[in-house]
Amino acid sequence: MEIKTDFLVIGSGVAGLTFALKAAQAGTVAIVTKRGIADSNTSLAQGGIASVFDTLDSFDLHIQDTLDSGDGLCNPDVVEMVVKNGPDRIQELIELGVKFNRKEDNGSDLDLGREGGHSCKRIVHAEDMTGREVERVLVDHVRAHPNIEIHEEHIAIDLITVSTRMNRGQVTTTHEDHCYGAYVLDNRTQHVKTFCAAVTLLATGGAGKVYLYTSNPDVATGDGIAMGYRAGATVANTEFVQFHPTCLYHPEAKNFLISEAVRGEGGVLIDARGQPFMEKYSPLKDLACRDVVARAIDREMKKSGDDSVFLDISQKDGEIVRRRFPNLYGKCLEFNIDMTAEPIPVVPAAHYMCGGIATDMFGRSDIQRLYVVGESACTGLHGANRLASNSLIEALVYADRAAEKAIGELKRPDIRQTPHPPLWDESGTTDSDELIMVSHNWDEIRRLMWNYVGIVRSNKRLARARRRIKIITSEIHEYYWNFKVASDLIELRNIATVAELIIRGAMHRRESRGLHYNIEYPNRDDQRWQKDTVIRRPFVG
Repeated sequence: MEIKTDFLVIGSGVAGLTFALKAAQAGTVAIVTKRGIADSNTSLAQGGIASVFDTLDSFDLHIQDTLDSGDGLCNPDVVEMVVKNGPDRIQELIELGVKFNRKEDNGSDLDLGREGGHSCKRIVHAEDMTGREVERVLVDHVRAHPNIEIHEEHIAIDLITVSTRMNRGQVTTTHEDHCYGAYVLDNRTQHVKTFCAAVTLLATGGAGKVYLYTSNPDVATGDGIAMGYRAGATVANTEFVQFHPTCLYHPEAKNFLISEAVRGEGGVLIDARGQPFMEKYSPLKDLACRDVVARAIDREMKKSGDDSVFLDISQKDGEIVRRRFPNLYGKCLEFNIDMTAEPIPVVPAAHYMCGGIATDMFGRSDIQRLYVVGESACTGLHGANRLASNSLIEALVYADRAAEKAIGELKRPDIRQTPHPPLWDESGTTDSDELIMVSHNWDEIRRLMWNYVGIVRSNKRLARARRRIKIITSEIHEYYWNFKVASDLIELRNIATVAELIIRGAMHRRESRGLHYNIEYPNRDDQRWQKDTVIRRPFVG
């Protein structure tokens, strides 16, 4: 089955939905999302969106905080562009109907929070459920738009690329192709559909499920990065995986994040004996950047042998805590933890991928007609470590710029003349009779990544991980081409690809910087390593 559209959007978080709404002004849009439309990392974003609104704040301060957090690898032009466009993008959300918190004494002013790494209060939030509120409003508008079709329970398999390069008058196949859409599996019918598009946007979110412990939802399997890489797009800075310092530690709590805003409101990290410890690691104490806090917690746990540390905000007025963090308070109560009266057990967990498909300042990859926005992209904003709450503002700004550029592309007379790619061919394949291979390899990848490519790394651990991932990838490749595709197999293939990219990036960078810490190269080396790690798929002609 072939479906034609002007714009194909793969993913339904803030980046994909914002792009879709803007692109729909100029043409038809198909949104492909592998679960329900609201199942995304955006919906789980608690803290908020970083932007300059306070009179004591400035663009220069936000820029400097971002550069400091990025540890020498941010692109200054990108940082300036995102920061200066931030307020306008948030104002657009307000006009769409997003209800951000306002100050009680002045209802016209936004109530701004503060998080680690920020020198001022600049976190625009909707209680402690900012992402859910933004997603709610965007989904409502997308569902109501006549030019947008939503395809839920559809998982993208691979991009469709066709070379337009000529060699002695003959079309040649290279990995510097044009993208014309994607092959997509309908999970409900198990049929593969061919989506043909003039412009394709990858907005599939992060890759937290590559790790055993993560704050991410089950959908975060690095699909966009893996598909883009397989199609030949350049990937950058995959070694910089952000581990959020504070996920709830409880045997029945799955992927539940304790927002950094808790520390911004006065929460203190303590050990099992009730002693604060962050002053030993940073003059900013509990408001240090995430990489510093995550490594500090990791070291304290290894030193003590304890299963967790604790985040204590019980010294604050209970009513204020309940009003500021209603979602967190209610969730903790489900596990018999009263955060107004006792500390919360927390551990670090994989949270955000700072690397991804390399893009320019309009979200364009080096495959023509292929845009990448949000956590799947490496734009140059985050460098070696993302500043808290800069992710949603990056998604909003880049979705806006990508839509502007893509609409301009659609005006070209040849843009809608897309080739008819072959329909999906599964001849010679059979239904899988060995699903144990999928579940076993899924578990093994996540465990080896956690143990060998986690918060603290070493050459020996990375070499072990590289050897093992090669064997697993080979097994998956053989299995993939012998059996009919299924969503679990597609996701397994993608996490294996992203795991290998993370390992390769980590082995390449022989220093410690930002989120990448190798005990054998404990210092930052600007002379040799103040540059991006760039990975390209080898061309096979």
